[in-house]
Amino acid sequence: MELNSYETNRHSGGQQDLDAVFAALADPTRRAILTRLAAGDASVNEIAAPFEMSQPAVSKHLKVLERAGLVERAIDKQRRPARLKAEPMAAAVGWLEEFRRFWSGSFDQLDGLLDELKQTQSKGDNT
Repeated sequence: MELNSYETNRHSGGQQDLDAVFAALADPTRRAILTRLAAGDASVNEIAAPFEMSQPAVSKHLKVLERAGLVERAIDKQRRPARLKAEPMAAAVGWLEEFRRFWSGSFDQLDGLLDELKQTQSKGDNT
């Protein structure tokens, strides 16, 4: 894993963006809202329907998602439908991908070591 990409993101404001995305994703209600918005735009009333919470509480969650750049709100007559924005999520997935490569490599090394141990054990059992 390269520290250079981390350092670049950290100094260019990218790290702050990632921090906001991960902070927004830390709440299960906000993740559920994003899942709902993946199916299409929705008003606060539509988003609030499956939750046992007030519309103002849902609005607060939407504001956190907006600040993280994960949601945008349009003005459509008297409605303000929320819409999912994929770009910040893609940046978070890209950041996590670096760790997936690291862990895959670590697991591959562990598999190799376990295979060696099994072979050594099998040779010991045969003698």
